Amino acid sequence: MLKRTFDVVASTAGILLTAPIMIGSAILISRNLGKPVIFKQTRPGLDGKPFDIYKFRSMSNDVDENGELLPDHLRMTKTGEFIRNTSIDELPQLFNVLKGDISIVGPRPLLMEYLPLYNDEQLKRHDVKPGITGWAQVNGRNAITWEDKFKLDVWYVENQSFSLDMYVIFLTVKNVLKRKDISADNHVTIEKFKGSQS
Repeated sequence: MLKRTFDVVASTAGILLTAPIMIGSAILISRNLGKPVIFKQTRPGLDGKPFDIYKFRSMSNDVDENGELLPDHLRMTKTGEFIRNTSIDELPQLFNVLKGDISIVGPRPLLMEYLPLYNDEQLKRHDVKPGITGWAQVNGRNAITWEDKFKLDVWYVENQSFSLDMYVIFLTVKNVLKRKDISADNHVTIEKFKGSQS
């Protein structure tokens, strides 16, 4: 109950405080990347149930001769790089928090296609609502392996508390200001998860 109350208050305050940034970002994206401004994708939430997550679009819609989207690094623009490096692309998720799809703090919601690839231990990350930020995000984010990321997620699930959430938020702000661990080596974001060996 305390977590949900905090989520509602924090997301409402966050939307009001960052409204000028979101409006400015929407205009910038519309001019430089075109429409749609918001990137919407189905992700697994609590217990793996699907929901639509919202983010500011940071990549172009450029395709190859077969009509397939080009690799991420070829579609990333200077505008998109700035939006992603400053984590502005995550701001629309405050509306997901207000709706109750996710929390401020929790394991990051990943792709639906990953669900059958998790082992039993990794599936525990879906025992709580996903979050905008989480324990894995402040302990390496995209700069650590998938296995390490999932271990951190499960640790959070098994040790979650309001004080831990406040600590994660503090570290998140600190990392965003430092623009730390935005990408994995040699990737714009991080290579796709292909399943664990164990």
